[in-house]
Amino acid sequence: MSAPPLKKPVVTEREARQVAEAAREQDWRKPSFAKELFLGRFRLDLIHPHPLPADEAVRRGEQFLAKLHEFCETRIDGALIEREARIPDEVVRGLKELGALGMKIDPRYGGLGLTQVYYNKALALVGSASPAVGVLLSAHQSIGVPQPLKLFGTDEQKQRFLPRCARTDISAFLLTEPDVGSDPARLATSAVPDGDDYVLDGVKLWTTNGVVADLLVVMARVPKSEGHKGGITAFVVEAGSPGITVENRNAFMGLRGIENGVTRFHQVRVPAANRVGPEGAGLKIALTTLNTGRLSLPASCVAAGKWSLKIAREWSAAREQWGKPVAHHEAVGAKISFIAATTFALEAVLDLSSQMADEDRNDIRIEGALAKLFASEMGWRMADELVQIRGGRGFETADSLAARGERAVPAEQVLRDLRINRIFEGSTEIMHLLIAREAVDAHLSVAGDLIDPDKSLQDKARAGANAGVFYAKWLPKLVAGPGQLPNSFTEFKHEVDLSPHLRYVERHARKLARSTFYAMSRWQGRMETKQGFLGRIVDIGAELFAMSAACVRAELLRSRGEHGREAYQLADVFCRQSRIRVEELFSRLWANTDDLDRKVVKGVLAGTYEWLEQGIVDPSGEGPWIADTTPGPSEHENVHRTIG
Repeated sequence: MSAPPLKKPVVTEREARQVAEAAREQDWRKPSFAKELFLGRFRLDLIHPHPLPADEAVRRGEQFLAKLHEFCETRIDGALIEREARIPDEVVRGLKELGALGMKIDPRYGGLGLTQVYYNKALALVGSASPAVGVLLSAHQSIGVPQPLKLFGTDEQKQRFLPRCARTDISAFLLTEPDVGSDPARLATSAVPDGDDYVLDGVKLWTTNGVVADLLVVMARVPKSEGHKGGITAFVVEAGSPGITVENRNAFMGLRGIENGVTRFHQVRVPAANRVGPEGAGLKIALTTLNTGRLSLPASCVAAGKWSLKIAREWSAAREQWGKPVAHHEAVGAKISFIAATTFALEAVLDLSSQMADEDRNDIRIEGALAKLFASEMGWRMADELVQIRGGRGFETADSLAARGERAVPAEQVLRDLRINRIFEGSTEIMHLLIAREAVDAHLSVAGDLIDPDKSLQDKARAGANAGVFYAKWLPKLVAGPGQLPNSFTEFKHEVDLSPHLRYVERHARKLARSTFYAMSRWQGRMETKQGFLGRIVDIGAELFAMSAACVRAELLRSRGEHGREAYQLADVFCRQSRIRVEELFSRLWANTDDLDRKVVKGVLAGTYEWLEQGIVDPSGEGPWIADTTPGPSEHENVHRTIG
């Protein structure tokens, strides 16, 4: 007899934090450049000399990229996909034949076995032809069935599902619910044990690939009972199972070709053999999957940066104002310089993080998160600057430009397509909190009990003693370092001298660590509520990481005779631009409007400023803010479709 479905959990803020904390990887078994950076230790040796892929990996990767490039040029019509808001079935079938569904899957299961570096290069290439196609491939492999099974699946599960994922079956990842975003403690979809099966009930929202998927990774809550630990658990589910209904194909401001929907589960039976990992491990599986899965988003941002640079160069040379090309006007030239330098830095961050993921000798959970955060924010800014450079034509659609006889440049589309990257797979605000938690992990490990209200006086005393030992060794090291020595990092000094930038990174890594320590001392248990401060701390770390990656990449290219002089110039400009942003962020750590903002927010929610909203009409339609997700049979037509 099966137990009744779970009621929607009601959890406190503290309980929600405990769920998220339990899903974190607790240990640091491998070194991390970014973790050390936040602790004030500039471990250049962890990223320089720049790690490189093996020759065989390069050969296989380049061979596939050549085939994919031809496919993108001859078979993918990005304008058609944008116009019809759908990827043609023949394009998907062509990708299957090419093996693109199995880029990251081991050859023993029928995949191509590409490295993370070449997988990202492939995603960037496809994304430049059509971002929607890039998302299809990324959602399938970065977070869909292949990645969780690669990390946590049994041999039997890999043999059953990976060959299908490599060649024929599209997969999707189902975590988000209409009333559950980044707070998984409130997950309501249930998986009730019943004999050798689990019975799934619930509704999932924003299921990228869900409309056309053949296989699903579903996160559901198992109730605790005799013989069952319970908790959020991962399952591989056949999308055609009885009781599954795709109730809606969602439409968005950008990425109009993606197959993103709402999926309802009603009494869906899933064999226990399809459970991935033990009960209660689902959220940890999801977060671990995202450690490298997030690197697919920077790939799309790098592609957009490269394209933005190409269009800015060509347009700004052709368009004249006041007797000379607009590129030669300083206001426009500054934007072009920003796009060029930032594209170089984003590619440096992406390639470095990806190669470290391939080598698996470093823990890249912070690097991957920083890459996603920094690339999504800077990618959006680059696209916005391109629209500004294009002027009125940047706001005009490609079809409209073509209709009146001009080149069909989809600048406004790229701006719309990139906007979701600041929300996808962890919004900027959530990424700030996630990275901040990892960045202060060393402090919480030694002093966390001091600020935990549930700990006894004995625990606090023990924590105080441990903290005293840790800080007695750590704090003196933040006073001085190689960043203050004029001859440090001279191997980066050539026609253009990058050594001052690396000395800057070293000095400001220590300053960042001192600022974090001071804030913890000042706010203690209230530190977690200072989200504005924590966000700026993380943004500083992201800039320092990007500067480091840019310099290391420039030196790699110089040493290999691959545009080294130009790479040094771009790295130099990026670092100078980045340093300006870092200085502003440091000043805003302590001089900001955070306290005033909180007062205004309280007033807004209390209706104090409701008079300010007068004089308008609200074009919003009627309906609840969040759709009803009460378990039960679907009342909608099933819009799920398969692509054979």
